[in-house]
Amino acid sequence: EAQLVESGGGLVQAGGSLRLSCVVSGFTFDDFAIGWFRQAPGQEREGVSCFAKTDRMTYYADSVKGRFTISSDIAKNTVYLQMNSLKPEDAAVYYCAAVSTWECTILTGGTYWGQGTQVTVSS
Repeated sequence: EAQLVESGGGLVQAGGSLRLSCVVSGFTFDDFAIGWFRQAPGQEREGVSCFAKTDRMTYYADSVKGRFTISSDIAKNTVYLQMNSLKPEDAAVYYCAAVSTWECTILTGGTYWGQGTQVTVSS
């Protein structure tokens, strides 16, 4: 059974940093890319970043480029999202998802999803 478990969310002041983790099981990074998405109340889900091991590719939405960094620890089946210089508009529930490699640069959806972790940014 495919599972993704996010952690690392919390409350941070604007300008601060958080690192989110996504631990996967039931599949490998050769099977799927891992995308990070976020959704704030009343807003549409937004694809934030993606890591595709098979293509050695990373992707970032313009809204986070230069501030967020996606990385992986293959041995730990974990993908990280380092978020720096956080802004109030980054506040949302962040989800990781298993996505097809070809979807990694468009991030329209995922095959398997985690439960989400809340990120709150105070101004």
